[in-house]
Amino acid sequence: MTVKLFFNALAKFTLGVILVGLLIFLPAGTFSYFNGWLFMAILFIPMFIAGIVMMFKNPLLLSKRLSAKEKQKEQSVVVKLSDLMFIAGFVVAGLGYRFSWYSLPTGVSIGGAVAFLVAYVLYAEVLRENTYLSRTIEVQENQKVIDTGLYSVVRHPMYSVTLLLFLSMPIVLGSLYSFIIFLSYPLIIAKRIKNEEELLEKELNGYREYKQKVKYRLIPFIW
Repeated sequence: MTVKLFFNALAKFTLGVILVGLLIFLPAGTFSYFNGWLFMAILFIPMFIAGIVMMFKNPLLLSKRLSAKEKQKEQSVVVKLSDLMFIAGFVVAGLGYRFSWYSLPTGVSIGGAVAFLVAYVLYAEVLRENTYLSRTIEVQENQKVIDTGLYSVVRHPMYSVTLLLFLSMPIVLGSLYSFIIFLSYPLIIAKRIKNEEELLEKELNGYREYKQKVKYRLIPFIW
């Protein structure tokens, strides 16, 4: 761990809290939005804990995930579409609370929070299994194919986990309309996976054989 990495991580974490808070509570017009606070808690408390653990156990991985920036034009578009989805989804959820649009029952939102936390645990497991993970599409020096654990079930377990994470977000926020917006994520991530696999086949030894061994990309028995 370095002082520079610590302050970089802290600054990005703080900025994330502020931006998400603004996107949710400003449209809501109030801080009395229980679902908003529930979402902020289950998003940022585990994130803070995970950041501390990574800082001491694997600072290199933390550094890679903090400084990542897509170089490929096609993937840069995918990232921008994802950002737009988040902004629209959070704003619509806040507006829904302000104007009393249809809200999901509290029990459903609590169930969404449980699903979100389960996905967070799976996310940590994927990071543990594959230390080569980066937020950008690239093949790193000495990288090898991982085919154990969740990687023996689907080829892209990180995306499978984020699918559960992101689709549970609007449920936690209690917004049906926001959920409809987040349904665009499977289409966005499918485009990213297609491009990523093309790169991995060309540059990562053994990936073609791995594709033959593990048939499904994202969801077992479906795709």
